[in-house]
Amino acid sequence: MIAVFLFPKRQITAYQKTANTLPQRGISMDSAAETLVTYDLRGKVALIGLNRPEKRNAVSDRVIEALYLAVCRAQDEAKAAVLWGHGTHFCAGLDLAEHQEKPLLGAVRGSRRWHRVFDEMQHGGIPFFSALHGAVVGGGFEMAATTHVRVADATAFFGLPEGQRGIFVGGSGSVRIPRLIGHSRMTDMMLTGRTISPEQMERWGGVNYVVAEGKAVEKALELAAIAAENAEMSNYCILNALPRIQDMAQEEGLWVESMVSAMSSDTPDAKQRLRDFLERRVARLSAPKE
Repeated sequence: MIAVFLFPKRQITAYQKTANTLPQRGISMDSAAETLVTYDLRGKVALIGLNRPEKRNAVSDRVIEALYLAVCRAQDEAKAAVLWGHGTHFCAGLDLAEHQEKPLLGAVRGSRRWHRVFDEMQHGGIPFFSALHGAVVGGGFEMAATTHVRVADATAFFGLPEGQRGIFVGGSGSVRIPRLIGHSRMTDMMLTGRTISPEQMERWGGVNYVVAEGKAVEKALELAAIAAENAEMSNYCILNALPRIQDMAQEEGLWVESMVSAMSSDTPDAKQRLRDFLERRVARLSAPKE
């Protein structure tokens, strides 16, 4: 049973990936990674940046492949990651100019590729934080919903204009976004094309923090650095057990919780951390300071 939801962490070295292992052909991964997605390792945290500011960081097939390489590299060498966007917007969604040229099966395969890459973020070995500003629209909102913690600055706005474009979400939004804000709110956004402020999105549950303009990356890095210090097995269980338990019936979920709880506490790291706590070598929790 445990193997069903806690599969072994895949050790993937981004630089060892080749185009032959990926569905899309004719793409230079090194070139894409260098120009379309930036990567910077800051201590234990990988900073991954969408880098098409002239296109409001719209996501093309090449961007998805570059993002996949960056995510895999972060899984190898970091303990947490922050996803952000260069320029004045996080991400305006799917590159519609590219999408309209795709045949039907190509569009299906493209959507499934987004799913695989986003699954690598959501169910990998390290937590992902997103720093959101400007447009968080369509596929950009889907991407943000894939991350585990979302920080939005005062300039962020959220939208799902697929209904007005004659399309439908294809980057896992129909599954992930309702889990954050609810089915009815997502339906409203898609039918009417309304945009939502960061403050409203926080009330809805779509973002975890709202900060001043220009402070989202700083706050996300701060949070990621905290998470990077957690026990690796605890983080892995949080990322992989919690979303699966959510989809289980109550009794199955409780049984799985017991197994994961016992397994996570049986590591040398956990035993040492518990000793440190009991012997008062680490600070205890205190009330938040407002």
